[in-house]
Amino acid sequence: MTAPANLALGRVLGVIPARLASTRLPRKVLRLLNGEPLLGWVYRAARACPALDDILIAADSDEVLALCTERGWPCILTSPNLPSGTDRLYAVSRSVPADIYVNIQGDEPLLHPEHIAAILAPFTQPGSAAAATIDVTTLKVRCTPENIANPNAVKVVTAADGRALYFSRATIPYDRDAEGNARYWKHLGLYAYRRAALERFAALKPSELEQTERLEQLRLLENGLSLYVAETPYDTIGVDTEEDLQRVEAILRDRI
Repeated sequence: MTAPANLALGRVLGVIPARLASTRLPRKVLRLLNGEPLLGWVYRAARACPALDDILIAADSDEVLALCTERGWPCILTSPNLPSGTDRLYAVSRSVPADIYVNIQGDEPLLHPEHIAAILAPFTQPGSAAAATIDVTTLKVRCTPENIANPNAVKVVTAADGRALYFSRATIPYDRDAEGNARYWKHLGLYAYRRAALERFAALKPSELEQTERLEQLRLLENGLSLYVAETPYDTIGVDTEEDLQRVEAILRDRI
């Protein structure tokens, strides 16, 4: 076993939940982008992140497992009945030990190494008394004007120290006096969990706000877990629709 890339954090494992039975864009992890499966682009992007000690794909089907085996991508088969990517992450944690588990969505091919560096930074923030108490971290990016009222772009508000106050599909904060001074932040759905926090999340039942907004991170807030949000200048495009697929394909074509 190799030494952790960041000794202060211990072993950091990147996990890519790869769900074939996606609802909005069926079989999207196997859809081709410039001749390469979407999942391959995500795995390649994760491999470029030096802060990750290892990367593992968490498949939900024999078909995804077969692709990974053919390409030589490390993969583990998890139950197709798991309700979320975080539950799939927890399933991996039961057999693969690590200190920090990074949930890398299987539909995020525009991942940057800087995303992973930013999401891990709060755990080791110099001079921060809160660093040792942080359970989970995630990311935010400045919300573009066209996304402020878009319910598919989740907004987040935080305390001054970065602690998450709330996530919503609604436009938050609400600019009551319409002065135009409100700052809006879009949430990026990458998470880094301490092992104990991941275990606690999995033991909790889905919460009321979580079920209302269809945002599983609200389960963390409703149950008092410490969730911190790091800022990044790099936006991503999660592939959920045919339009997303075409937009990402054009961006990746320019990188080839």
